[in-house]
Amino acid sequence: MSNSVDTPSGVNWSIGGFFRLIAKNLYLQVVIAMAIGILLGHYYPALAAEMKPFGDGFIKLIKMTIGMVIFFTVVSGIANMRNFKEVGKIGGVALIYFEIVSTIALLIGMVVAHVLQPGASFNVDPAKLDASQISQYVTASHTGGMADFLLSIIPKTLLGAFTGDSILPVVFVSVLMGLVLGRMGDKGKPLREFVDAGAEWIFGIINVIMRFAPIGAFGAMAFTVGKFGVASLNSLLVLIVCFYITAALFVFVVLGTIGLKYGFNIMSVLRHFKSELLLVLATSSSDAALPSVMRKLENLGCRPGTVGLVVPSGYVFNSDGTNIYLTMAILFLAQAMHVDLTIWHQLMILAVATLTTKGSAGVPGAGFVSLVATLALVPEIPLVGVTMLLGIDRIISEGRAIVNVIGNIVATLVISNREKEITAQSLKLAMQREKHSKSQPS
Repeated sequence: MSNSVDTPSGVNWSIGGFFRLIAKNLYLQVVIAMAIGILLGHYYPALAAEMKPFGDGFIKLIKMTIGMVIFFTVVSGIANMRNFKEVGKIGGVALIYFEIVSTIALLIGMVVAHVLQPGASFNVDPAKLDASQISQYVTASHTGGMADFLLSIIPKTLLGAFTGDSILPVVFVSVLMGLVLGRMGDKGKPLREFVDAGAEWIFGIINVIMRFAPIGAFGAMAFTVGKFGVASLNSLLVLIVCFYITAALFVFVVLGTIGLKYGFNIMSVLRHFKSELLLVLATSSSDAALPSVMRKLENLGCRPGTVGLVVPSGYVFNSDGTNIYLTMAILFLAQAMHVDLTIWHQLMILAVATLTTKGSAGVPGAGFVSLVATLALVPEIPLVGVTMLLGIDRIISEGRAIVNVIGNIVATLVISNREKEITAQSLKLAMQREKHSKSQPS
């Protein structure tokens, strides 16, 4: 019997089976690529830092398609609704949900910072910090008031919506076109068929791009470890640990409770979207997972119109991870520089943060820009203090992005459940069906 196990053919079969498993499993490919990137960053940091273009290139490939993904998904979904009231209802419910959950995220970050006091052991003199390091973020944070933000949603031209960094103009144009197309009746049938075919076409392109995900994950992870390393983060390790503990509490307690109320288990959701979340972890970009998340939500039974409205809007209005970090970082800086904040100051921080987290959407480094924009309106804390956090922003941004994506997945499932598009049972069956289909040999 031992001979049969040790035969060359048996060994070949085992190796072949292993490589076939890797070849058809994107999740394993990304895990292996991340591991290689971490090892390269640890042993050859200078070389690893040069791998950054691989990660940046993959994210650019994904961002290149996001506008078209949103356009085809939203137009197709809303055209099939054929009801202005229904679109308005879903959008209104989504905005109310976003505001409630985002505020909870802000409060949790503040409460945990008060309890754990991550900055209490520091004694920082603002006069010794280099303000020039944050000049680019100060410029980017000048996003104007709410009126400017609302006006920025309207693009200069229909095609201009697809050339900017913000996704809200794309959503605006797509909703407008979808509503009109839905009212055209039979005359609009050729256009609806074209849009439906376009959705399949753009997701086909996404499938091709996702083959390069392991390369992107390798480049991004190698750069992060090689550039910053673990040793350089020791001084701010307490803040990093506090943030990730708080993020976990928010996901499993807050979002988990919301999930139970609407009939789904947060652990099942995380397992179902594990490939997308791993990709976000590797690239520190929520954009990297957006097309795949939207497609998976549709496969679970959520209507394309609901997915197209909730997910892109959530990327702007429902940045839970960013909100957690925002209030936690502000209190950390106050503690580190021994600034006493009254209850009034903290309420003002909450009010300002609800606006700055939206206003910086579409700006590169939006999480850090939101922090700068908030502190700029809270003069009690010297703005130069944020230079302390530049070194850990990349590590923190991975957690921010993951929580942001999870929050928007949960938001879509909740709203789809409220609109009777899915039920707890149908969602469970859809997850099992997709899991079973992936386990079948090709």
